[in-house]
Amino acid sequence: MTAFPLAATFIIYCLFFCLSPDEVHGYTMIEIRSWCSQTPHPDTCVNVLANKPNLGPMKQKPDFINALLKVTLEQATDAESNTKGLGPKCRNNLEKAAWNDCVQLYAYTVERINMTVDPHKKCSQVEMQTWLSAALTNLETCKSGFEELGVGGAMLPLMNNNVSSLLSNTLAMNNGGPSTSFEPNYEYDFPTWVKPSDRKLLQSSNPASGANAIVAQDGSGTHTTIASALASAKSGGGRYVIYVKAGTYNEYIDVKANNIFIRGDGIGKTVITGSKSYVGGSTTYGSSTMGVDGDGFMGQGFTVRNTAGPQKQQAVALRCSSDLSVFYQCSFEGYQDTLYISSNRQFYQQCNIYGTVDFIFGNAAAVLQNCNIYARDPPNKTITLTAQARTDPNQNTGISIQNCRVMAASNLNGVKTYLGRPWRQYSRTVFLKTYLDGIVNPAGWLPWSGNFALNTLYYGEYMNTGPGSSTADRVKWKGYHVITSAAEAGKFTPGNFIAGGSWIPKTGVPCTLGL
Repeated sequence: MTAFPLAATFIIYCLFFCLSPDEVHGYTMIEIRSWCSQTPHPDTCVNVLANKPNLGPMKQKPDFINALLKVTLEQATDAESNTKGLGPKCRNNLEKAAWNDCVQLYAYTVERINMTVDPHKKCSQVEMQTWLSAALTNLETCKSGFEELGVGGAMLPLMNNNVSSLLSNTLAMNNGGPSTSFEPNYEYDFPTWVKPSDRKLLQSSNPASGANAIVAQDGSGTHTTIASALASAKSGGGRYVIYVKAGTYNEYIDVKANNIFIRGDGIGKTVITGSKSYVGGSTTYGSSTMGVDGDGFMGQGFTVRNTAGPQKQQAVALRCSSDLSVFYQCSFEGYQDTLYISSNRQFYQQCNIYGTVDFIFGNAAAVLQNCNIYARDPPNKTITLTAQARTDPNQNTGISIQNCRVMAASNLNGVKTYLGRPWRQYSRTVFLKTYLDGIVNPAGWLPWSGNFALNTLYYGEYMNTGPGSSTADRVKWKGYHVITSAAEAGKFTPGNFIAGGSWIPKTGVPCTLGL
């Protein structure tokens, strides 16, 4: 009596699965459902993959990841095109400001996904995780621009597509690559006078040596503005060195090309300044005095300021999304949102950062080493040093502050100062062997809103010193950790967190790769 029902069940099973029309494309709905069930967004995964022919077999996990990358790139390219077409629908300057950001951010998203599928360059698991993390961050940044300006309307389609879910799925499936195995598959050129064995040349008494362009306001160089010197850089021509003589340059800098090295005469001598702000009608992303997007950027010996003031709210001095970028002996001065470490891998050595609220923020994988972090007097008597913005648990991003000094820029009587607060769900920030002055509140960390992210964030402290370093009265959140293990703390050092041993020494900038 049981034979017939079993046979009938098998026939029905085959009619539904085995004879699926998708089988002729090299995969079946069984494979799609099986793999998609392992992702954070299985419904989106199934719906998109089931309608895409010619994705190839999906017998192994790498096959499935490749299929995800193909459809994600296709969807992102379509979304980029749709974004560009929405410009005429902007109803006011605020919508146009947010839209302009999105046009750029969607283009960068497509670029990063393309880098993971480039048939001419092998992409490591860690590189893929980094670039997909950046791609997802770009979409979140686009959305944030509309939200913070309180606009939407015709622009809402920008935020309603499958790209974010597909990126999250791919991040989840690709997760697990050891960062210590990272070797960049694209090489940034450094001028012959920058040698890892001779770091003194970075402090040469003749900074014009080896420069491709010299910027001087008095006309003694090849250019009078930094922007014009950047415009002269040729794409693909190797490292392009711009020496900027002492002076105050009131201009907005946008570094698009790869392999740019901007070198000044020192902190407080070569100064780049601007005053865009949220109150002034800019998005946070668009308020930066200096924006760096081209990969492999180097910066040394200059100050970047946003002079909008503490009452103008979000006002960025430096915004950086340059992968494998280094800033050495620079200063970033502002109030709220001073240093926007937007995405990709970044390293800061011997820099100064001044601010009031969330003034080191973003979703890069960034290490600040031997830096001075100065808290300024805020308008609301509460200071938060960091606001890290990881939105997905599989993004390999976070802020690591190592061997730095946290101090007051001026008298802060009665001001509560906190190490950070969670801007996004999976916010991740650590302080390692850092001097914390007495300005740091005993609780250490501040909630963003109610219980948001308190269980999903990762905040850690390891062997910090100074009157504000005691962890006895720190917050009791599930996501907060007093790190006691050197192995755990070591995950956030340059050698591990951003695979610094593979690329930082080539810049000639000093770096301690471990603890």
